Amino acid sequence: MGTWRGLRVAFILGSLFMILLIIVYWDDVGGFNLYPLQDPKHESLHSVSNQVTAGPSRSVSTSRARTSSSFTVHTTAPSTTLVPEEKGGAAEGYIKEEEKETKEQRKEEIRKDEETERSHSAVEDMEQEVRKQRIMDMCSGKDAVEFPGRTRAFEQIPNRELDHLIVDDTHQIIYCYVPKVACTNWKRVMVVLSQSLISPSSGKPYTDPEAVPPDLVHNSSLHLTFAKFWRHYGSLSRHLMALKLQHYTKFLFVRDPFVRLISAFRNKFGRPNEDFYRQFGSVMLSRFGNVSGSLPETAAEAFGAGIKPTFQQFISYLLDPETEKESIFNEHWRQVYRLCHPCQVKYDFIGRLETLEADAEQLLKLLKVDHLLHFPSGARNRTAASWERDWFKQIPTSMRRELYKLYEPDFELFGYPKPDSVLHR
Repeated sequence: MGTWRGLRVAFILGSLFMILLIIVYWDDVGGFNLYPLQDPKHESLHSVSNQVTAGPSRSVSTSRARTSSSFTVHTTAPSTTLVPEEKGGAAEGYIKEEEKETKEQRKEEIRKDEETERSHSAVEDMEQEVRKQRIMDMCSGKDAVEFPGRTRAFEQIPNRELDHLIVDDTHQIIYCYVPKVACTNWKRVMVVLSQSLISPSSGKPYTDPEAVPPDLVHNSSLHLTFAKFWRHYGSLSRHLMALKLQHYTKFLFVRDPFVRLISAFRNKFGRPNEDFYRQFGSVMLSRFGNVSGSLPETAAEAFGAGIKPTFQQFISYLLDPETEKESIFNEHWRQVYRLCHPCQVKYDFIGRLETLEADAEQLLKLLKVDHLLHFPSGARNRTAASWERDWFKQIPTSMRRELYKLYEPDFELFGYPKPDSVLHR
């Protein structure tokens, strides 16, 4: 009996041991799994799969593999598929693919930006060609408009009339400045490029145009102009001018002629200005102001007494034949064709105040100095073309038309439309 019972116990224990072996074997080969927790690698895959399937427009197809395998996620709309990858986990592969897509999108954005910039540049270049061709046509006599000095040679221009052509030999630039057309800021640019003014704070030449004091840039001693060449080079001056005109990049900026006149009047006669009052304002008042008695000696006294030139008196002064006999117009209202001689100087760039920011950016690139400085972004003259009607409404029509004839060459040379609303109102 004792032996039989021992055999039964051994048989039962052996059977239990065999059952455990079978269970362990089937669990290892994947027949079934008694454990509720997954392998960590399967957990990471499961979490990635959940992230992908969270989007409303994506579906996931997951292929089962051995625990030693790894996965990456390849996303192509509208579905996402997990496929084996030799190295790295599924999450790492998914991140790499996302980074790849972001880089490709960025490259595409850069390509589109470059195409847009090239397109804008082509349009700007075409506009410059139109502006230059218009001047060539006017100067060749194709247009019916005639004006003094159109056919004369550069050598025939007196030295005193070349005082607006500023030269920068370092960067091979010639700039013809036109008062009331952003000339303060362009002179600041020329001062920085030529390093002609020392900053008291640093003891070195200014490098930022906006830091250059605007009241100093109009000091003629800071700028080398063609008018000074005779003093520097004597009999060689005209020869050197011709060489520089041939090889240097030449530019100027222009503006609607009537708007420029309004701006000049507001700036010089709209508030007390001693120099302009004594030289011009008092003349306007004495000739056209019907002022009884003697005029105040200073601008402050005149303005304090309510005595100041009107815009109509200013126009009358410009149209008075005596004015032209006395002296050439002051630079603030002198015609651009008399300041910059576009028929004798073949300008490489003609900018406009109306498109100042875009033109300035384009010009600095043309001059190859855009890496050195930026055009000053300070306040600009706000006199607008829309003001013309209000300013000219008190001016007789006959005077308006006579004034237009005086400035017609500038209108035609630089492509500004005839101001019919002012001339025929």
